[in-house]
Amino acid sequence: MTAVICGTAAEAVDGIAGGSTVMVGGFGMAGMPVQLVDALIAQGATDLTVISNNAGNGDSGLAALLAAGRVRKMICSFPRQHDSWVFDGLYRAGKIALELIPQGTLAERMRAAGAGIGAFYCPTGVGTPLAEGKETRVIGGRPYVLEYPLAADVALVGAHKADRMGNVVYRKTARNFGPVMAAAARTTIIQVGEVVEAGDLDPEVIGTPSIYVSRVVAV
Repeated sequence: MTAVICGTAAEAVDGIAGGSTVMVGGFGMAGMPVQLVDALIAQGATDLTVISNNAGNGDSGLAALLAAGRVRKMICSFPRQHDSWVFDGLYRAGKIALELIPQGTLAERMRAAGAGIGAFYCPTGVGTPLAEGKETRVIGGRPYVLEYPLAADVALVGAHKADRMGNVVYRKTARNFGPVMAAAARTTIIQVGEVVEAGDLDPEVIGTPSIYVSRVVAV
């Protein structure tokens, strides 16, 4: 499979429908695909469900998408921190829904979606409100809660480089959720700093192979 190399971020996000579930990569701003998110704001899709590690930082990137009123629901691990005032204001005003998922569970649910795993048992959240309504089971004397895969229509991911086939390299901690999101979405759109020729990337450092990548844009 060869990814489509797009000329602009606007071209890369073209066709994302209103009501879509969209994964947005990044741990805070590390690995945040800011230009793709900005292009999505300009594109106009609304009523989105967004899956990300946190609910935006400051006023840019994901926070700008929230401020534009495009997001119906956030699914994340860290919705509130010192610079998450956009989400905080929307949530307190009842203008956005929240599903809170522990960080490790969030990553594993996305990984399960990409790996075709139907469900898994996890000890995190047992005995807390996060486990309410979920099936529990004692395994080896320890209680576990049943968790299901978390997939998306689209993943927007920030990376370092890609080749013309769509193989992707990440830079240090900016890798974070990129690989699991890329595998868990039907359409994966990658923002990179540079597109190189096929064969120019060291196969040993490729973080996401082209089979998971739909579109690439250099910004």
